[in-house]
Amino acid sequence: MRIVPAEEFDLKRESDYGTPEQNEAVKEIVRNVRREGDAALLRYTEQFDNTKLTASGLRVQHSELMAAYDEVEESFVTAIRSAAERIRSYHQKQKRSSWMDVQPDGSILGQIIRPLQRVGVYVPGGKAAYPSSVLMNVIPAQVAGVPEIVMVTPPATGGTEGINPYILVAAAEAGVTEIYRVGGAQAIAALAYGTASIAPVDKICGPGNIYVALAKREVYGAVNIDSIAGPSEIVVLADDSAEAAYAAADLLSQAEHDEMASAVLVTTSAALAKAVSAEVERQLELLPRRDIARASVDSYGAAIVARSMDEAISIVNKLAPEHLEIMTEDPMGILGRIENAGAIFLGPYSSEPVGDYFAGPNHIIPTNGTARFSSPVDLDDFIKKSSMIYYSKEALLRDGETIMELARREGLEGHARAIEIRLEQESQTGGNSE
Repeated sequence: MRIVPAEEFDLKRESDYGTPEQNEAVKEIVRNVRREGDAALLRYTEQFDNTKLTASGLRVQHSELMAAYDEVEESFVTAIRSAAERIRSYHQKQKRSSWMDVQPDGSILGQIIRPLQRVGVYVPGGKAAYPSSVLMNVIPAQVAGVPEIVMVTPPATGGTEGINPYILVAAAEAGVTEIYRVGGAQAIAALAYGTASIAPVDKICGPGNIYVALAKREVYGAVNIDSIAGPSEIVVLADDSAEAAYAAADLLSQAEHDEMASAVLVTTSAALAKAVSAEVERQLELLPRRDIARASVDSYGAAIVARSMDEAISIVNKLAPEHLEIMTEDPMGILGRIENAGAIFLGPYSSEPVGDYFAGPNHIIPTNGTARFSSPVDLDDFIKKSSMIYYSKEALLRDGETIMELARREGLEGHARAIEIRLEQESQTGGNSE
């Protein structure tokens, strides 16, 4: 891991918008699924996943979910249930209610909060299986009150025939009953526009490869999407009180995700930077996914040595990392100065995997520096809000002239006359208040 002074560090991360060829391929897939429905889904599933299906075979049956329990360890079932309980408890604290405010003049203003009716969750089947992401997408939607949650996932996970049983068990434990064995851009198109087998949804959530990301971008507007996720990121902010082995292990916990993942130490201690860099090299050799982690560390890893904690905090806020660990003597004292971070882990025992799997907060967090303006997935991602206005006669008589003034200054005479006609009629009938 390279060690650089703060003034020399420059990590440029750009969103992957795909090649022209990838974009055109996705557009064609979406267009064909929209036009041909199941026929296109089945054709692309055979082409890309080497799996020949019929329309009746797209849906995963309840018996398959139950059979998956025989293929996983009981310890996993216990763990996934414990995690689900904590995730559900955390998100239940985010619930909000509709409200109404009755004005003295009899007007009523308010906000009505309703859940989305149908949400699609994409679960990838590429380099690894992520049953924890099933929980993080599904449980907030359930807590928000979404009545229909549908999951799609490729018919083969990691190149192995069949859906990973850990994914199926996680889905069953989360309460998902509608699951389809279809992946890639074609699955996103099916969720957005619907086919004979798959009804369309209101929103699509969940990560995927570049084709999934481009498809989500393509269908946005027909449906809502969560985000276009980039490679994983972690920043460890540390002073000389930090344990080098802990910091190195946590940096590698993200580096092993993806060759483009970013793992950065920001510290005021040159000695710690050297110790962490050495630990990264030592621990790398012990990782099963060391080739991926090595590529990540070499391309996007760094130990930045700042001249002061003020400078270190400024660097963190500019990076706006997905995950931020604060390993300092007084992490709570620094917390209030962090403005941009998706998830913040405080102290030596709050390792990033604690949040990824078990603590309760959502692990679907903004990447690519978008923590400057966006937030982790929560209940707000699965609700919609309607404003409510009941204006009394007294209020309209009082405010009508002001409303017309604003409308006419914008050149919208029809708006003004919609008010004026009421004022004129009320003046003819005496204009008595309610």
